[in-house]
Order: sequence, then C-alpha cells, then structure tokens
Amino acid sequence: MAEKKISMAVVKRLPRYYRYLSELLENGIDRISSQELSRRMQVTASQIRQDFNNFGGFGQQGYGYNVEFLRTEIGKILGLDQTYHVIILGAGNLGQALANYGGFAKRGFVVSGIFDVDTEKIGKEIAGIRVLDRSGLKDFVETQKVDIAALTLPKAVAPEVAGELAQLGVRAFWNFAATDLNLPSGVVVENVHLAESLMRLSYNIVNRLPCE
Repeated sequence: MAEKKISMAVVKRLPRYYRYLSELLENGIDRISSQELSRRMQVTASQIRQDFNNFGGFGQQGYGYNVEFLRTEIGKILGLDQTYHVIILGAGNLGQALANYGGFAKRGFVVSGIFDVDTEKIGKEIAGIRVLDRSGLKDFVETQKVDIAALTLPKAVAPEVAGELAQLGVRAFWNFAATDLNLPSGVVVENVHLAESLMRLSYNIVNRLPCE
C-alpha cells in the first residue's frame, strides 16, 4: 500500500501542536479534549481531529488525549526523537543569536560548529563554541557529522557556500540568507526570509487581516 501523503498545511501545524502540548505539560495538565485544545489554539476541534487522524488519531472518544503521549508521538513524527548536528555559517548578530538559543538543544538540535571569514570573530567563543575559519569548513564536514547547515550569510555568498556543502554531503539547510538556493534534488531547504515575514505583517496591518 502506498504511503499516505500528508499535506504541508498539516505539517506546518504540527510544531504548533507540539508547543502547546509542551506548555500544557509544564502547567501540570495531563489530559485534554479536542474542544479544549481547540479553544486554546484557535483551531477548530474538527481540524485537530482530522490532523491527528492522518497519523492514527491518538485519542479516545469521551476520553480525550493523553498530553504526554500525544506530545511524544508528535515529536516522533517531527523527528525530535533524534539528534541533529548543526553548523552555523556566519557569526554575526543572527548567527550568535541562534548559537545562544538554548531551546534548540532541548529539541535535539546541537550546534557543533560556527564558521566565519572575519578575523575579528574567528577564535572567539559563542555559547562555548569556538568560531572557526571558514577555510577549514571542508575538513570539518568530512571529519564531523553535519546534518544541518544554518546559513546566516550575505546573499552574495550564500548560494556558493550552500552548493559546496551540498557537494560535501550536507542534506539539509536552514536558510536565513535573503536569497533562494538552487541545490540538487534530495537536499532539504527551509527558508526563513525575515524581510518577507515583515512584509506579510505589513500587508495584514494595512488590510486589517488576522495574522497566522
């Protein structure tokens, strides 16, 4: 039987479910109904049930959802039961902010290397990690496990660096550079274009639309 294809709309909601369920656990709530989760998340109970039914349902009618079990299962679907080794390309303000954010490690995303070309940054430590010269990137990738490359580089150099990393076997990119990447098939790219996000926010303000 062919594997069921999950829509990207459902996939995009999964991290939000995970976040709300984590908050429920922190508040000592161990069971919740789809109606109560709907009220908290402003998503219809029907939509919640449809989303979860893509993966087997997880709940029992009249009994609701076990919060810890549901969070664990969604975490598995998102791959959060694994550890990912991340390198950051660019030790500027954004790269430093990513390295210093403790929430990544809690979810299995471990920053193992930070690279830059600025001699004033090379050798300094960010979150306990020494910034390395980007000239040593090839040796690092060939000798260390690298699952994800976070690009906080100028858009003029990001495509070239990403292409080099893809040739070295890196198969996932978290792209903060203000440019699109043209990489081989099989390479996963998650674009985070901050300026575009602000433009959407501006549009919603001007048109008085609810922001997602």
